[in-house]
Amino acid sequence: MSTEQSYPVGEHPSLPPPTSEVGIIGWVRHNLFSSTTNIVITVLTIYLLYVILPPLLNWIIFDAVFSADSRDDCRAIAKAGGHELGACWAFIGKRFEIFVYGFYPVEERWRINLSFFLMLAALLPVLFDHIAYRKQGLWFSLIAPFVIGWLLLGGMGLTPVSTDKFGGFMLTLVIGVTGIVGSLPLGIALALGRQSHMPAMRMVCVAFIEFIRGVPLITLLFVASTMLNYFLPPGTTFDLLLRVLIMVTLFSAAYIAEVIRGGLQALPKGQIEAADSMGLKYWQSMRLIILPQALKISIPGIVNTFIGLYKDTTLVIIIGLFDPLGMGRASLADTKWQGLSTEIYVFVAIFFFVSCFSMARYSLYLEKKLHTGH
Repeated sequence: MSTEQSYPVGEHPSLPPPTSEVGIIGWVRHNLFSSTTNIVITVLTIYLLYVILPPLLNWIIFDAVFSADSRDDCRAIAKAGGHELGACWAFIGKRFEIFVYGFYPVEERWRINLSFFLMLAALLPVLFDHIAYRKQGLWFSLIAPFVIGWLLLGGMGLTPVSTDKFGGFMLTLVIGVTGIVGSLPLGIALALGRQSHMPAMRMVCVAFIEFIRGVPLITLLFVASTMLNYFLPPGTTFDLLLRVLIMVTLFSAAYIAEVIRGGLQALPKGQIEAADSMGLKYWQSMRLIILPQALKISIPGIVNTFIGLYKDTTLVIIIGLFDPLGMGRASLADTKWQGLSTEIYVFVAIFFFVSCFSMARYSLYLEKKLHTGH
């Protein structure tokens, strides 16, 4: 007797895909072994990982020393364990607070911790639109910079702390976040000014953008730290960190302006004509139609500029500010820890990778969220 079941035409149930086409096996076949070229590259990659990963993991984890009082102690502990000395992470552990807070007074470091959480709370309603009480959160985002500045600098009931005490990761966040937040609106204004029909405004914006983009950031930082005082009235004091923040913001704004100008030029001319035909004024059409589309197109370039700016904050070491690298170099002056520069560079690199990778992932999230072409 036949066990086959017959179905009316067009009503046969869907069969499951072959096992070799789905799951891990399917992913491996289609992504790693789909062609001769992919097979060769996959084999070479596996071989390189086999050669590189074991000694790297030994140095970072398995042969590393996480608790010691000096480099000699690290070496002695490794020798007692019967292996060569890997990374001496004990150095990072002993100096961790210096890396984070710089020279900020110990009894006042709660202000930095509070400022960090306030910064996160202020960024959430700006970056994500599906959180509760977002409208109230945006108002908080407007006043948060002033509250954070008051907490970090002191005054009006708090002990004043001079900016020469700022350092480490805290200094990096202050410069990076301030530059990012300040350069975006300024870059938008410069991009619109460069395309303005008013010749004077267009010439000023073009001159500013081309000059800033034609000068290295390190040169601007030197100008901020030394030459700027020559252009100020005698006896005028201008905080060094404030000068750096201004220069970094202006530098980033010039690059952001060009990125946004590219987004504006990518829009069809019909978008502007449609806005004019609806009777919208210039700022209405820019706010409601032109800028939202231009900014969506410009997201990858904007985030790329922000990542570059964030990494460039390490240049402040040249003018005497102690970022994480500067704090690490200063810590190596202690004879107990000399010769551990590799651990410093790896530790700082991990911090910057996590920060920049997070910005890149948010960029992808934003692109996917705003992708309305379908």
